[in-house]
Amino acid sequence: MCLAYPGKVVAIEGDFARVDFGEGTIRDGVNVSLVAAQIGNYVLVHAGYAIQLVNQSEALKTLKYWREILDSLPGDRASYEREVRGGLS
Repeated sequence: MCLAYPGKVVAIEGDFARVDFGEGTIRDGVNVSLVAAQIGNYVLVHAGYAIQLVNQSEALKTLKYWREILDSLPGDRASYEREVRGGLS
């Protein structure tokens, strides 16, 4: 199964961006060469690449759904978040 996670572009240098995935998760080095990303845009990131621009409303809705999913799982939410987001770096 493939997973793309939305995040907000907060800085761009060449083909690479710093992306804020929320709740303290920020990744440097996300490749944005496949999309016309600008600072403030939301992008879907898969395997270190921004693969699509998404509007803010859809990105925030998706993040809300992820929080609901993680909150419904047994055990420690932080461990699930590390597992899901760990693949984004």
